[in-house]
This record gives sequence, C-alpha cells and structure tokens, in this order.
Amino acid sequence: MENRSHALVAGLFVIFLSISVTVITMWFNGNTLQRSNYLVVTNESVTGLNSQAAVHYRGVNIGKVESISFDSENLHQILINISVDQNIKLTKSVYAQLNYQGVTGLAYMQLNDDRTESEPIQSDTRIPMRRSLLEEVAGFGQDLLSNTNELVRKMHVLLSDQNQTQISHILQNVEKATKRFDSIANNLPPMLRSFSELTNETNTLVKNLNELSFQANHVATKMNQRGGVIDSLSQSTEELSITIPELRKVSKHITRNSHNLDRTLRQLEQNPQSLLFGRSTPRPGPGEDGFISPIGAAQ
Repeated sequence: MENRSHALVAGLFVIFLSISVTVITMWFNGNTLQRSNYLVVTNESVTGLNSQAAVHYRGVNIGKVESISFDSENLHQILINISVDQNIKLTKSVYAQLNYQGVTGLAYMQLNDDRTESEPIQSDTRIPMRRSLLEEVAGFGQDLLSNTNELVRKMHVLLSDQNQTQISHILQNVEKATKRFDSIANNLPPMLRSFSELTNETNTLVKNLNELSFQANHVATKMNQRGGVIDSLSQSTEELSITIPELRKVSKHITRNSHNLDRTLRQLEQNPQSLLFGRSTPRPGPGEDGFISPIGAAQ
C-alpha cells in the first residue's frame, strides 16, 4: 500500500509539473494575448525577414510574423501574415517597412502611421509595404552610380583627342578675340569724343529745325489770315473763273471772223478784178434764162 501511495503522489507531481511547464511556456510565448491577423502586401524583396520575426508599431513590439508566401493570383506580390495585439488599433493610413537588426542581416516588421486617416481597419485587412530606408538609400546609390558612369562616359567622349584639339582652337580664338577687344577698348575714347561732338552738332541742328518750323508756322498763319496770300489767290481764282467764259466768246468771234476773212481772200485770189469792178453776176444755171450748156458753147 505504501508503494502505491508513493506512486500516486509521484504521478500527481509529474502531472502538475507538466501543466505548470505548459502554462509557463504559453505565458512566455505570449499565447495568452488576444491577437488580430493582418496581411502585409509588397512587390519588393523581403530579404532577412523570417517567420516568428517581431512586428513593431512605432518602435514597440506588438506581435510577430506568422507566415510568408507568394500571392497565388499574382506571383509578383509577396503576402506576409502578421498577428498583433488586439488592443492596438491600426488605422487605414498604416503602412509597413522592413528594418534590420544591426549588422546581423535579420529583419523585422515595422508598422508606421502617417495619421492621414483615423478610421480603424478590420482584421485580415491588407496593409501596403513601402521601401525601407536602406532600400531607398540603395536605390539612390544605384541611380548615383549609373549617373556617375554616364558622366564618366561623356567626359571620356568630351576629352577625346579630336575634342581636345577643337578646345585648343577655341581657346586660341578666344585669346585672339581678347586681344582685338583690348585694341577696340584703346580706340574707344576717341570714338566717344567724336560721338560727343556729333551729339552737340545734332542738338544744334535740332534747334535750327525748331526755329525753321516756328517760322514756317508763322508764315502759314499769315497766309491763312483774311486778306492774305491765300485769300487773294482765292479771289483771283473767282475772277478768273468769270473771265474765262468771256474769253471763250471772244475766241469764237475771232475764229468766225477768221473764217470769213479766209473765204474773202480765196474769192479775191480767184477773181481779183472784183476788187475794182465789184462782184460779178453769177452765170445762169440750168433752167434759168440765158443758160448755155457747155456742149452748145463748144459748137
């Protein structure tokens, strides 16, 4: 009986110890906390991130990474399942980044909030992942190296033998142009003095033109006055307009008399004796008394 009682006590002790170890293990693992699951989505690499990696929210450990897998609908995306403390309320403006623990290369999940949204998100909501600071620096470094290589290549082309010869010619031409500019600068004071004299002469000419313009305006004013040249010319024009018709009549009379004189002179030329004996009677015509036909006269 004593052996059985010792065995019973030993069995109960083992059971109690097992339960205690299990409870302590669960307490250390944090399984007693109520957790919410979220899905982090990224197209970038997640090098250094493993399952059971810590999840921090603004620097505080609030959970862990449960699993990492590819999206079956889009293999370019990586899905990271995380579980965080249910008491932590994440909003729609939350985003994830990878941070690294020193020089070990191990990564953990960092959740940040830019506080542009205040509405909380539900469990199993997808959270976008942004590039980490190290990835940004690496990307900038890669761009910088690419730009540096391009700059070195262009400098190599720029400093080729042919371009160096052309640059040497350009420098020589610049030197020649500088010497010419020096000679021009030396000749500039006499040119400035000549320009000053020309300016003075121009001012004198402008004054003379102003005086001439004033005199012309004065003359025009006198000409436009009543009784002036313009007025006299206007009166002469009116008198001339009256005289011209009279001159036309006289011209017509002179022309008529000229025709009559011309006819008289022709008659005197044909019959000059009419000047002494007067104008002869014209011969009788056909049907008149004393008419003699030219045929009878010939007989």
